[in-house]
Amino acid sequence: MSISLYYHPYSRAAGTIWALEEAGVPYELKVIDIMKGDQKSAELISKNPMGKLPTLVDGDVVVTEASAIALYLADRYAPGRLAPALDDPKRGTYLRWALFAPSVIEPAVMAKGGDWTVKEIAAGWGNYASMIAATESAIIGKRFVLGDDFSMVDVVLGGTLRFMLGFNQIEPRPEFVAYVERLNERPAYQRAEAKNMAMRKELGLK
Repeated sequence: MSISLYYHPYSRAAGTIWALEEAGVPYELKVIDIMKGDQKSAELISKNPMGKLPTLVDGDVVVTEASAIALYLADRYAPGRLAPALDDPKRGTYLRWALFAPSVIEPAVMAKGGDWTVKEIAAGWGNYASMIAATESAIIGKRFVLGDDFSMVDVVLGGTLRFMLGFNQIEPRPEFVAYVERLNERPAYQRAEAKNMAMRKELGLK
């Protein structure tokens, strides 16, 4: 099987490069010009009805949503290394925080930035303050979410924090900054960032 990633360096697919590099599997990039709206082409819509990136094709398997792709890669290509086994007690913590990033952190940040009026009891993300406290609890006093062991949840949660810190969308608490700095030291992340930078240059992007 061959893996293809529908990709643009200014999309969430840039983070998927990191997940692929951590998994250590060969892959091909299919660059989609999101500036021209090519993500809404019939070809991509047939694979991802949302018409968004990233979209990953692994043989006959199509996976969309950045977090789902990361978890899929860990389970498929790095079980026991990047993903706890199904009977590992750490599996619950792993899944909890991997899903927390897109379902709680992102909407809480958007709600605060957009001054949304929502009923906290009805919103799955609660409020910004509780989200910040919960996120900090996931990593405080630890190197990674699962302790000393890096896993794919760090790609998902850490990637979310890195992006939001970079755009001043979330407060730079010392725990967040130190955690992201530890992740930035990973060779796989550095390879991914080099590929993203090279692609931006190739496409004439700043």
